[in-house]
Amino acid sequence: MKTVSVPYNLECVLQTGHLPTLRRFAATLILPLGLCLVVTRCTFGQDRTTPEHSPTPVPPRASSSGTDAKTDSLLPLPADASVPQTVTLNGNTLHYTATVGVIPVYNRTDPNKPEMKTGEVVVTSYVLNGVKEAADRPVTFAMNGGPGASSVYLNFGAIGPKRVPFAEQGDSPSDPTQLMDNPGTWLPFSDLVFIDPIGTGFSRSLVSIPETKKFFYSTTPDVEYLSRVIYDWLVKNSRLQSRKYLIGESYGGYRGPRVTHYLQSQLGIAMNGVVLVSPYLNPWIGGNGEISPLPWMMTLPSITAAHLEREHQLTPARMAEVIAYTRSQYVTDLLAGRSDPEATPRMIKKVTELTGLDPAFVKHSGGRIETNAYLREVYREKNEIGSVYDSNVTAPDPFPFSPDRRSSDPILEAIIAPTTTAMVDWITRVVGWKTTARYNALSYEVNEQWDRDRALERGSTADLRQAVAADPKLRVVIAHGWDDLSCPFMGSILTVDEMPLMGDPQRVTVREYPGGHMFYTRPGSQSLFLKDVETMFAAH
Repeated sequence: MKTVSVPYNLECVLQTGHLPTLRRFAATLILPLGLCLVVTRCTFGQDRTTPEHSPTPVPPRASSSGTDAKTDSLLPLPADASVPQTVTLNGNTLHYTATVGVIPVYNRTDPNKPEMKTGEVVVTSYVLNGVKEAADRPVTFAMNGGPGASSVYLNFGAIGPKRVPFAEQGDSPSDPTQLMDNPGTWLPFSDLVFIDPIGTGFSRSLVSIPETKKFFYSTTPDVEYLSRVIYDWLVKNSRLQSRKYLIGESYGGYRGPRVTHYLQSQLGIAMNGVVLVSPYLNPWIGGNGEISPLPWMMTLPSITAAHLEREHQLTPARMAEVIAYTRSQYVTDLLAGRSDPEATPRMIKKVTELTGLDPAFVKHSGGRIETNAYLREVYREKNEIGSVYDSNVTAPDPFPFSPDRRSSDPILEAIIAPTTTAMVDWITRVVGWKTTARYNALSYEVNEQWDRDRALERGSTADLRQAVAADPKLRVVIAHGWDDLSCPFMGSILTVDEMPLMGDPQRVTVREYPGGHMFYTRPGSQSLFLKDVETMFAAH
């Protein structure tokens, strides 16, 4: 049995057919907006061991989330703070109030300690001024993933009123950060609430490490307390009568359907719409790459999209052709194997044409292009390495002569400094919410302690189906960048196509855009995404 070590985001591991690897982690690395990159051996079809994504070991450090300290040793977080702000869009100036505040979390599982405060979740909200009735103004709740990622990326990248550039080719982490008005913000049609899960941002646990893992660092408790945070914010701010929406990115895309269904069925709060950005959605769609075509079906379209973009030929029409081939002749030829002597040569020729890769490389790969082999091969002559989040974003390979990749991801390396600096400066200086606590844009600690249980392996498509079935008006937009190899768009297309039709077929749709995991950092893609979301808001 051949094996391959795949340094990969867990949602990618799951979506592209590496399910047997889940219990054999070798190392982890945080995914900026989603789950963890995983270095592990798995049954996958090519003989490669790739520790190159294994991060530089993180030295032990004092917990910034309170998980290894007594509660009484933590300095209290500040009281809620607000500041008036403005954003100018298309010549129109919107006045809004930005607030940073705390939602306490209480133990709700141990009947012997029902009133024990176990954590504090810091939320950032933007509320348009001058709205008299809550029912007249929608509110959207936003969360990223990780586990261990704060909501700064959706906030200062995708939908908040301000943005800071990141995740683009040539970004320098040491450049001064400057917030600017965000043309893609949802503020014109919705108030916004960004949630930082426990252990991320300034949010923190107030209990011991074992209790923290029990209450916060496991899939189902995570869904339950975050749902309660949404409930509590609505009550605290008298917004129960508002239309309600949820956006989740990457692992937040796993959270999204489960939080929606839990709110709907357990807490009595119904969402009008859900937006899943580059989501980890359906791990069970994958299979063993030795005998199943699914892992290769997931990644081939994204690799082809990257090639078309480099050739300035990336269009929806070309991608429709790629998707059609992937679903038809590519699958047939993969499954034919040695039963049809013409199948494999035919497939290799077509894959070479689609990807622009060296014919010898495609031939020796059997037409099955493993992601990390591709990211090195496509830029090998330039001594560069591509990003799994957007393979057309590259950086110099610091170890070009190593047989295996040894460096971290180009986007990951450049993203933490600008987003952290911008967020901490804005919270402490502009809003005036003063704290000396550490801000965790990405927390290795949370990721390392996370309980990757069976509920995580099963994904959240069952909750998505049930939530859509229970509410005939609920609408869902699943948004992807074509170049994303960490959560390939093809996985969501195949998943949605297998869902039963429940009323209007446009209630659950997949939308694809140029770009990668964070496609919204590209102005054109952000504009298209904004129009699709506005259409959903207008429908319900």
